Amino acid sequence: LSRPTVKEVYAYRAHVDAAVLDLLAAADAETLRAVAPVVVLGLNHEQQHQELLLTDIKHVLSVNPLRPLYRRPSGAGEDDAPPTSPLRWHTFEAGLREIGYEGDGFSYDNEGPRHRRYMHGFALASRPVTCGEYRNFIEDGGYRRAELWLSDGAATVEAESWKAPLYWEEVDGGWHHFTLHGFMPVNMDAPVTHVSLYEADAYARWAGARLPGEDEWEIASAEASLAGQFADEGSFHPRALQEDGEGLQQMFGGSWEWTRSAYAPYPGYVPPPGAVGEYNGKFMSGQVVLRGGSVATSRDHIRSSYRNFFPPHSRWQFMGIRLAKDLEE
Repeated sequence: LSRPTVKEVYAYRAHVDAAVLDLLAAADAETLRAVAPVVVLGLNHEQQHQELLLTDIKHVLSVNPLRPLYRRPSGAGEDDAPPTSPLRWHTFEAGLREIGYEGDGFSYDNEGPRHRRYMHGFALASRPVTCGEYRNFIEDGGYRRAELWLSDGAATVEAESWKAPLYWEEVDGGWHHFTLHGFMPVNMDAPVTHVSLYEADAYARWAGARLPGEDEWEIASAEASLAGQFADEGSFHPRALQEDGEGLQQMFGGSWEWTRSAYAPYPGYVPPPGAVGEYNGKFMSGQVVLRGGSVATSRDHIRSSYRNFFPPHSRWQFMGIRLAKDLEE
């Protein structure tokens, strides 16, 4: 049984809320200048934990023998979605580009400083990899073909007996998976999710492509719409592409997208002083960057420069795949 109890959690939350509100109401201008950045950081950190709560709830319910659902489906139109559009490639020419946060609003310290990078020509897939495309990888023996896997990935597959994405199960010859709406058949037109960096990388190699660098993803995202499937609408599972547009589709929301970039400091990065400096900087080892947000992310929390990061074996978050490839120069 969970401890502390739900009642105790809510009581603690009410105590903290009241104390912070009292502080802000009574603070003079100097105090407010000192505490405001920490409060804003705390509010954004709260949004991160709201996302983690949803994905933790999903995992907890998935291992319950009754596999209860968290929320009934909203009925918003997956059945009405058109068949998966053919994957197209959008090209980006070589050149000097700037990445990193630019603006006056909030951003995390790891999103800066803004800096220049020389980019080689690359192409990015028009949409994420679908469950049906990933099923083809499985059926082609993808999990058994050591030549497709990073060494640590092959060891993890063997140690954990991975045969499919997290939450997938084969039932009566068809794939089903656990979702926050309960246990249901996999929609093969929807983006694949709950795959690790190792699985994403192996799939990309099988498909004759690679994962994008985080700089490539950020540069490309400038051409994409920030509209997407976020936690605000309460659907909590990535939908199939609703309409086939001309540009990059489903870049934001739906499922986080793995990059091939190690989570490392940008040139000139210095962790902030004090405890706040431990928020991002101390994790810059052994992690890989993801971009774009998911169905569990708050809509006003995400931006093109946002850097999420997890160890390469992680897959309990909504983590998916977008392919990239090099252009001949």
